[in-house]
Amino acid sequence: MALVPYEEGGGWAARHLHSSSATFHFASRTIRLQQDWRRLGVAAVVWDPAVVLCAYLEMEGIDLRDRSVIELGAGTGLLGIVVTLLGKGFFAVSHVLLSPSGARVTITDRAAALEFLASNVQANLPPELRLRAVVKELTWGKDLDNFPPGAFDFVLGADIVYLEETFPELLQTLEHLCSEQTVILLSCRIRYERDLRFLKMLRDRFSVHEVHYDSSKDVHIYKAQRGSCKDEF
Repeated sequence: MALVPYEEGGGWAARHLHSSSATFHFASRTIRLQQDWRRLGVAAVVWDPAVVLCAYLEMEGIDLRDRSVIELGAGTGLLGIVVTLLGKGFFAVSHVLLSPSGARVTITDRAAALEFLASNVQANLPPELRLRAVVKELTWGKDLDNFPPGAFDFVLGADIVYLEETFPELLQTLEHLCSEQTVILLSCRIRYERDLRFLKMLRDRFSVHEVHYDSSKDVHIYKAQRGSCKDEF
């Protein structure tokens, strides 16, 4: 589903989508991603909601160290890469830095996108962090036995709400991955009526509220949790 073509207008947007690479600056590093629109369509270009969610995580200083994080529909891998960089840390004993600690990040997409995704992740993480990020296949609603239920502190998704036929499987996947303490962060544009229908479906299962809106890119970030949403991350 995530590999279908996406119609976009002309001008700068079209040139950006069809560019073979894209460069970003997060976590004090330059991230250079390969893009491959012709072969993989929407899964192989960077969309604004991913950039906005990366900026939000960095700007808010959300502590990702020693947290278990999973990204759904990762595409180029930008968000998972940034989370791994932001979640880096070290154990300190008697003021001596020992082996690295940090976020444990699972970066997922469908099988057809994995080789491309993994190449971007490996190219943009320093050697000491590469073992912290695992690229893994996940087709929503189908591969759930490969993921321990309720095992993640954060579930992240950027621009994954756009195909209505995937909504039940996406919700099933979120329910499987989440415990009472899990924080879901979804970054998206509200393009169509169906996007609002998804938010209603989400609210039937989770407590949901908007935590950020980027007016320059028309991107919303929603936080969802089981039970009552907490203000703290």
